[in-house]
Amino acid sequence: MKKTNFLRFFATFAVAVTVFSLVSCSKEDDTPVVPPGGGEEEGELPVIDWQSPIKSDKEALAVAAGAYYDWARLSSSFSFLLESATESTISFEGAETAGGPEVSRFETTKNNSYANKLFRYFYVSVGEANKAIARLDSSYANGSLTQATIDLAKGRAKFIRGLDYLYLTQLYGEVPVFTSPNATDAERTTRKPIDEVYTQAVKDLTEAEALLPDFDPTRSNPSKGAANAILARAYLQWASNPLSQQQVAAIAGGQTDPAAPTWNNERLQKVVEYADKVISSGNFALEPNFENLWGVQAENRSTEHIFTIHHDGDGNGDAQGNHQTHCPFTFGFDLYTDNHIGPADVSLLSWFEPGDKRKRFSIADSLYNADEKTGAGNTPQAYKKYGFTFPVTSPRYAKWIHRYNRTSLIEVAYDQGVNYAGQPNNINRVEIRLADVLLYKAEAKFYLNSGDKGLAEVNQIRARAGLDPLATLTKEALEKEYKLEQFFEQRNWVNLTRWRTLIQTVRKVSEYEYFKPEYQSVASIVSAHGPAVSGTNYPTSTNYPFFAKIYTHLHKKYDNVTGKFYRFPIPKQYGEDVGITVQNPGY
Repeated sequence: MKKTNFLRFFATFAVAVTVFSLVSCSKEDDTPVVPPGGGEEEGELPVIDWQSPIKSDKEALAVAAGAYYDWARLSSSFSFLLESATESTISFEGAETAGGPEVSRFETTKNNSYANKLFRYFYVSVGEANKAIARLDSSYANGSLTQATIDLAKGRAKFIRGLDYLYLTQLYGEVPVFTSPNATDAERTTRKPIDEVYTQAVKDLTEAEALLPDFDPTRSNPSKGAANAILARAYLQWASNPLSQQQVAAIAGGQTDPAAPTWNNERLQKVVEYADKVISSGNFALEPNFENLWGVQAENRSTEHIFTIHHDGDGNGDAQGNHQTHCPFTFGFDLYTDNHIGPADVSLLSWFEPGDKRKRFSIADSLYNADEKTGAGNTPQAYKKYGFTFPVTSPRYAKWIHRYNRTSLIEVAYDQGVNYAGQPNNINRVEIRLADVLLYKAEAKFYLNSGDKGLAEVNQIRARAGLDPLATLTKEALEKEYKLEQFFEQRNWVNLTRWRTLIQTVRKVSEYEYFKPEYQSVASIVSAHGPAVSGTNYPTSTNYPFFAKIYTHLHKKYDNVTGKFYRFPIPKQYGEDVGITVQNPGY
């Protein structure tokens, strides 16, 4: 792609906003929802001509919504970068040369499809936000728009642009920063120091907070609460003094983590400040039952959700359905076909303490199938039970498996006995919830050595999980609580890189069950466990090759993880080819 195309890509990526159904609509549970940044009124919206003046309040909101549209393409893609590039997750999506398996084996290149996809659409969103803000600024004297709508639309555009830049610097380090649709080639291709990127993200989010409503019951519309929550996240990451290009280059080829972060106390204080704004607002509360956080029925109802990404599902005007639901349970109860993504080892089941109420909806070693009733009554035992352990398959990530009934059939997958053939993907992606904010505050207090050092916040989360309170909070206990609370919520890699423990954590896969030599091949598995024989504890057919593949991925993780993976590569097609240099170290 030449630079002239680059300008068109980032500055004039036009969207027919009506495709995203920017009107009130209904989903399975008849809950009214408004897509991200959308308007609250019924009726069709006009297709936007980006060169025309804004003529109505509805159009102003639709213009801002253009910056949200492509986030719907990314909901499942985050998992293939921010989970697969850790110790906890493997990806078997497609051939071993595909983007997900490449990340899973720490063989990521600058052509990786997921690294390219996120980079591309973050900047599409930036470009749409830039155009929206410029048009709104020029519309103050129009006379046909209310000041309140202009402020709301600008607040929404600035919120998502701030979130764009936050993710861009977390994933790629130094990146170009531009806020005008008329930015020059040099502005669009010059990588800025990390502090400048964070400064712009914080500026956008702070200005958005001033313009947004205190609360929006439609959580895919940002509010002051959402802006403050993301500000707490941004300041926490920034407080760790993220590694520069030079610091990554110094460790890129080795298997030793950099020194622990030197924390910036002023920024840690900001974490506490913005977290307290969210907590004290009274607009959000921990869901008393952890299991009520998940599923379509939680959308715009959970007291804990702060900001989400809206999805109507494939074929319903969605940019792309949220395949967070599909990828961990790709083939349902077909145990002999590899899921697109899943837990790296059976030992992850033991991460959870006995009695931890988060476990059942975080990782499943068995499920009942609502499509296969085997007995009388309406209890789980009346349905066929499937196990997800050796010798057939491995556990499943469970938060996004669509559940049948939360009371009598809590363990049964699928809804109303209808087989969705690989999970519905109309579920909204939860970007941030109150438990995240409590963890951010706890971590900031811990490194500030302030008061109880975050113990109250961590114990609040543990109480919801049904666990005894901790007497003191250690670094190890804090990090473990992150892992359990945010299990497969696309935060693991970001946390590990902030704590500077990515390499040592990934190399702990050497302690996993499926790392053992007996899982190396079909022959070694049979040799260690014996062939499957009717009447034994093993089924007459087994999925031995599946475990050989897991073995390979775990050994690749152990062998391949190096310091360069503290960043993802600047994409070739949307980075290098348009003049963004230099490449990140090691790629």
